[in-house]
Amino acid sequence: MQRFIDLSHTIRHGDLTYKGLPAPIICDYLSREDSKRFYEEGTSFQIGKIEMVSNTGTYIDCPFHRYEDGKDLSAVKLKQLAQLEAVLIQVPYQETLAIGKEYFSGKNLNGKAVLVYTGWSDHWQTDQYFEDHPYITEEAANFLKDQEVVLVGIDSHNIDNTEVNARPVHTILLGEDILIVEHLNNLKALVGEEFTFSAVPPKVEGFGTFPVRAYASIK
Repeated sequence: MQRFIDLSHTIRHGDLTYKGLPAPIICDYLSREDSKRFYEEGTSFQIGKIEMVSNTGTYIDCPFHRYEDGKDLSAVKLKQLAQLEAVLIQVPYQETLAIGKEYFSGKNLNGKAVLVYTGWSDHWQTDQYFEDHPYITEEAANFLKDQEVVLVGIDSHNIDNTEVNARPVHTILLGEDILIVEHLNNLKALVGEEFTFSAVPPKVEGFGTFPVRAYASIK
């Protein structure tokens, strides 16, 4: 029987995803109590309202996030987002923060989603999450590009080193139409498993980033 593993963080009112960006505001647009006046007795509904930046929770980056003429969320094909053959690369953050090419060499990555499990998601919603986080190096990004992977995900604050202003990993991967998923969660559940990966956002025109319900399907 197929098993599903949720790899997403829950989006909650006031929870920060990225330092310097506003937290989501989640509230009622129409509360159950207020809705009662529109319906017969015993019937009520809730309509929710959320105000947030697109970089909230576990989210996907597509080329438009980095490139003005890149594909936005409405142009990305479902075959790039759903039921992708995937491989887990385990790089404990205690071992290194700079994840180099050597961690990917010798593995069958062509045409696959590559998920990097560092354990950094354990720091989610703490001050430590935003500082000195694991990231992929420029050399590793070029290697992944040459391997023709379809997506790269990480359970960290950013796939790039945020101690500097350059973003070479975003530049390299999104420039080759390789999607990025950041702020993954619960990757430890995939150790030793064969699985497919899915991370599907809404079909929004003019957006390059949006939250996803990322999950793995265990074979």
